[in-house]
Amino acid sequence: MIFFTVFGICLVAIAVALNVSWVVLNWRTGVLAILGVIFFLLIIAGMVLNTIFLVREIRRNEQQDSFLNAVTHELKTPVASIRLYLQTLQTRELDVDKRREFYRIMLADSDRLLHTIEQVLRAGSARSRFRREVRSRVDLGEIARECVELARTRFHLADPSLTYEDRTTGGATIVLGNAEELKAAVWNLLDNAVKYSPSEIRIRVALEEVEDDRVAVRVTDRGIGISSTELKRIFRRFYRTPSLGSLRAKGSGLGLFIVRSVARNHGGRAFAESGGAGQGSTLTIMLPKAPGG
Repeated sequence: MIFFTVFGICLVAIAVALNVSWVVLNWRTGVLAILGVIFFLLIIAGMVLNTIFLVREIRRNEQQDSFLNAVTHELKTPVASIRLYLQTLQTRELDVDKRREFYRIMLADSDRLLHTIEQVLRAGSARSRFRREVRSRVDLGEIARECVELARTRFHLADPSLTYEDRTTGGATIVLGNAEELKAAVWNLLDNAVKYSPSEIRIRVALEEVEDDRVAVRVTDRGIGISSTELKRIFRRFYRTPSLGSLRAKGSGLGLFIVRSVARNHGGRAFAESGGAGQGSTLTIMLPKAPGG
């Protein structure tokens, strides 16, 4: 990337020098001077665009390589673990308690494997232009509560670590959409909050009504935080927040991309707020209420 950037700058500088000198030498011939200026601007614009596209392509390739490495790890690790425990069960006589422990670990690994596969499939379907959606009336509050209870069970979080608050004024929080996609979006917000809370986990999930015609789910954590330059980048496909200190968060870089895609497909939006590194963050998915809801 550095090479192509420097190379492009050098080409632009050479083109500027040549064209400016040519225009200066031929300024008295008006037509040639005008044509020189026009061609000069076209050449500079072409070089700038070429450099931008080259840099973007290199960055996209790097992100895809990072994604492939992450997904390969996320797929290989649980498969290797399940295989190891199955071989142990096959070759050794174990007591009942030990077998139950092995079964529990293998089920957890299979859930992790299934989650990775679902993330990849959802990311692919989110970009498809030919997808057919079945929309129905869905209670976003019910989905948020289900995801919170699932997170408490899967991540072994007590009430102080994960809290849920319904801030609506008793009104219905019905939206028009796909229940499975909305559940995946809210779950990814929770999974992201846990993933980037390296020490003490303190996550607050809030359901709010916004301007009478919208409803929002906000997930606030006290994790590593997000710098101002990263607030929009984190929703890009394959993008992963740079590691801080000893934190090496696992993932494919698709979770928040899926959140944003689901929000847009349902006529809403997703955004992040943070005071900076070490200040925690709040991620929000905001959707329009269903007519009459």
